[in-house]
Amino acid sequence: MFAARIERARAQMQAADVDVLLLSVGADLPYLTGYQAMPLERLTMLVLPADGDAELIIPALEAPLVQAQDDVFSLVPWGETEDPVQLAVDRIGSRTSVAIGETTWSTFLVQILNRTSGITFSDAGTVMTPLRSVKDAAEIESLRNASHAVDRIAARLQAGEIPVVGQTEAQLSAELGRQIVAEGHAKVNFAIVAAGENAASPHHHAGSRVIQPNEVVLCDFGGTMSDEFGVGYCSDITRCVYTGEPPAEFRELYDVLFEAQAASVAAAVPGTPVEEIDRTGRKIIADAGYGEYFIHRTGHGIGVEAHEHPYIVEGNDQPLTPGHAFSVEPGIYVPGKWGARLEDIVVSGVDGPDPLNTADHHLAVIN
Repeated sequence: MFAARIERARAQMQAADVDVLLLSVGADLPYLTGYQAMPLERLTMLVLPADGDAELIIPALEAPLVQAQDDVFSLVPWGETEDPVQLAVDRIGSRTSVAIGETTWSTFLVQILNRTSGITFSDAGTVMTPLRSVKDAAEIESLRNASHAVDRIAARLQAGEIPVVGQTEAQLSAELGRQIVAEGHAKVNFAIVAAGENAASPHHHAGSRVIQPNEVVLCDFGGTMSDEFGVGYCSDITRCVYTGEPPAEFRELYDVLFEAQAASVAAAVPGTPVEEIDRTGRKIIADAGYGEYFIHRTGHGIGVEAHEHPYIVEGNDQPLTPGHAFSVEPGIYVPGKWGARLEDIVVSGVDGPDPLNTADHHLAVIN
C-alpha cells in the first residue's frame, strides 16, 4: 500500500514540477509511510526525490519505533552529535524545486534556507492534497468503521443511557471520550459538550457548568481509529439532545436545521462544485430567518486528519470527485440563548452521496 502511495506522490510531483518532497511532522508522513513522527526538537524528515529513493531521516532513539519497509523508504538514523538538517540538505543536492510539508517546524525550514541557494520552495499541499483528499475503498471502509463507532455512542446518548442532567459539561465530555476509546479509537480528538446558552458557541470548551433540565445539550465528538497498517482515520459526529420538552421555538429552529442538513447531504453528487453543498443548506436556513445565525462553513474534509481538504464553503468551486470524504454540519446559533448543529460524515460515491453516520437525526428528548 505505502509503495503505491509513494509512486502516486512521485507522479503528482512530476505533474507539479517538484524535484524533491520534504515531509516532517504532521499527517502526510504517516499517510506515505505508516510512521507518525513525534513533534520533537529532533528532526524527523522524509526526503522523497522524484528521481530517487525515499529516505527517512530520524533520531536514532526513535528508529526502533519505525517498521522497516525496504520497498518504500530506507532509514537514516542520526545520533545526538550529528546534524540532521545537513543530512536533509545533502539529500536535496542540486535539485532546485522543493515542496515542504506545511506543518514542518519553521526552525528547520529556516536552517535549510540558510544552507541552500537557488531553490524554489513550495507547499507540499500541491503534491499531497490531491492524493489524500480522494479516498480509496480501504480508506472509506476505515472511515466507515470509525463513524459507526461514534454512531453507537450517539445512539446511547439519545436513548438516555449516558447520564446528562446533573453532570457538568466536563464530566459528560470525559464520558464521551472514555466511550470513544472503548469503541476502538486509538485517541480522542475532541468531545465538545455545550449546554443551554453555551450551545451558541460552535467550539465551546466543556467546563464546570452543570447541565440542567429543560435545555439543549450539543455534543460534537470524534477520535482517530487505526487501520490495519497503523494509519489513523478520524470520526466526527454532532447530535443534540434536549433535557425535557423542547419549546415550540426551539423545535422550529431544529426542524429548519434538520431540513438544511438533509438537503446539503443530498446535494453532494459527483461533479457538483462543493460550494453548492454549502449554498443548498444555507439558503434553507436563511429563508427561514436564521441566516445570520449560521456562522461557519458547512463542512470540512476528513481522513488522516479531522480537518482536511476539501472544505465545503462558498468560494470553493472544486467539483466533487468520487472518494471525497467530508462533514456536512450546518448550525444555527442564537447568542445568549441556545444553538444546534447536526453533523454527518459523507463520502461522494459514484452513484451519489454515501452518509457514513446513521445515528438518528431527529432531536432526542431525554429526562
